[in-house]
Amino acid sequence: MSYTNGLDKPTDYFNTVLYTGNATARDITTGLETTDFIWNKRRDSTGSHLLYDKVRGVNKDLNSESTEAEETQVGTVTAFGTDSFSLGTHGGTNGSGESKVTWCWSAGGTTGSSNTDGSITSTVSANTTSGFSIVSYTGSATNPSTVGHGLGTAPAMIIVKNRSTSGRDWVIWHKSLGGASSTADLLLFTTDAKITSSGYWGSSAPSSTTFGVGNTNNNNANGDNHIAYCFAEKKGFSKFGSYTGNGSTDGTFVYLGFKPAWTIIKRSNNTSDGWYIHDSTRKPFNENDNALKANSNSAESGEKIDYVSNGFKHRIGANGNFNGSGDTYIYMAFAENPFVTSTGIPTTAR
Repeated sequence: MSYTNGLDKPTDYFNTVLYTGNATARDITTGLETTDFIWNKRRDSTGSHLLYDKVRGVNKDLNSESTEAEETQVGTVTAFGTDSFSLGTHGGTNGSGESKVTWCWSAGGTTGSSNTDGSITSTVSANTTSGFSIVSYTGSATNPSTVGHGLGTAPAMIIVKNRSTSGRDWVIWHKSLGGASSTADLLLFTTDAKITSSGYWGSSAPSSTTFGVGNTNNNNANGDNHIAYCFAEKKGFSKFGSYTGNGSTDGTFVYLGFKPAWTIIKRSNNTSDGWYIHDSTRKPFNENDNALKANSNSAESGEKIDYVSNGFKHRIGANGNFNGSGDTYIYMAFAENPFVTSTGIPTTAR
């Protein structure tokens, strides 16, 4: 088995960066092909998740644990470089002595271009190699509407936030929530199970050119600005799927086809503690117990997962957050290394 889609080096397109704040303007190297979307979190204490992207522009953050609108905080992220981003002196991203993690993605390397594939014109920065695009659009409140995403293949997961108005939910479409259905979704900032609503995603599942939106204030409010992060699955680099927990200390193994660098996991059939994020940089060996939650501003906790050469495995027994017997979970994963590269080199376990 080999992968010949140009993703033998996943760190060109996704990488995790650690640093300690020093309250001094500085550049942080990401190693990416282009640095277009960054997700920043304080690790050692409470602190908001701060999400920035090149399409919305510098110093403009969104909080994954909050329904607040976009906020401009001068001196947070002051520039997007090619393989870096720049920080100012703001304590949110560069507080002195604070331990930070930043998860970084490469999109199209630009502030976006006009896309008229959908009934709503969008501004899109897309990387068709890695399967990630940043999509900005203005809502119309028309159901159904469609928005162009620029990926050239159907997304496996879409995360949307109304930027203009506070009190609007983050809404998520994931291929495992309902197969071809357009009606099932999760809310990123909550612990809730999946809900079914025909209002969120229009009348059809995402296509190779567009995704649908309905007439809700969360992803299609009339005149409001919205941002969408769209992810297509790429062999050896990214995987979006679901699994069923077994309630055992010899927990469920999930095959990805690569050694994971980053995962986010959420129980979808019932309420759980939230959206758990692990990565191989903060904890480069097993058991990986440095979890952060996308729906919480809390510091790292001790929820455990093993990253192996071709997937991940739970060893925590009947924990409802990860491995409850008979419970269903969705996940999103990005690679540290493909299981076997295009030159036939296998990766190793940790």
